[in-house]
Amino acid sequence: MAKLDIFKLDWIDVVFADRNKAYGAYELRKENAKTTNKALVIGSILFILAVSAPIIIKYISGFVPDSKEKTIETEVVLAPPPPVDKNQPPPPPPAEPPKPKVNQVKFPPPVVVPKEQVRDEEPPTVEELKTADPGQKTIQGDPNAEVRIDAPAGEAPKEAAVTEDNGVHDFASVEVLPEFPGGMNKFYDYVGKKYRYPAQAQEQGVSGRVTVSFIVEKDGSLTDIKVLRDLGMGTGEEAVRLLKSSPKWKPGIQNGRPVRVAYTIPIMLNLEAQ
Repeated sequence: MAKLDIFKLDWIDVVFADRNKAYGAYELRKENAKTTNKALVIGSILFILAVSAPIIIKYISGFVPDSKEKTIETEVVLAPPPPVDKNQPPPPPPAEPPKPKVNQVKFPPPVVVPKEQVRDEEPPTVEELKTADPGQKTIQGDPNAEVRIDAPAGEAPKEAAVTEDNGVHDFASVEVLPEFPGGMNKFYDYVGKKYRYPAQAQEQGVSGRVTVSFIVEKDGSLTDIKVLRDLGMGTGEEAVRLLKSSPKWKPGIQNGRPVRVAYTIPIMLNLEAQ
């Protein structure tokens, strides 16, 4: 007994010598170390979960969508493009460029002809090219004239002028469509934040679609705003007010120039999203 180590399980056999080991106390003392370690591990895990529970809940809540989020549905009605008028005359060609401001000498281009038809035509000399530019014909320039580098090119009469396009183009016929600043998703956000649901419409539970039309001017402003489909009780008037206070749009582009474009858009009203 003097040499017995109590930290080893041998002492249990000594204590329970000649005793009933099947009673249960023997097994409890024999499995005490394993039971203690298991309880320590499980307790540590539960403690860590209890401490980190707020952080886990906050992390998971970021992936769950908010059921109270307001949703505004909009639809864009695209009208068919206008028919092409084949009898309409083409636009006038650009104006003729001004005459060169320096002397120009004819530089004959090479032409392949039979030997019998060859006619010797001397090219301009080096001395001539010092004071003149090579070209298709000889022209006497004006060295005192003003030099312009932005003049248009073409062979049209000088009196031909480019006319300004003030007509209203259809939405589907322009090369570059008008757009709300930032895109249509930003327009949906603008409608959701700025549309004031009329009180009477809220009391009557009015929901549905209000269709409005307008013209996007060359400077991006909205004019000629009209309600094509109204739900009544002030819903159409509020849509007109909303568009009048809208930021300027990006204008439509046709042939590289801003043009006036007719635009039709529905605004979906959902009372449950308010």
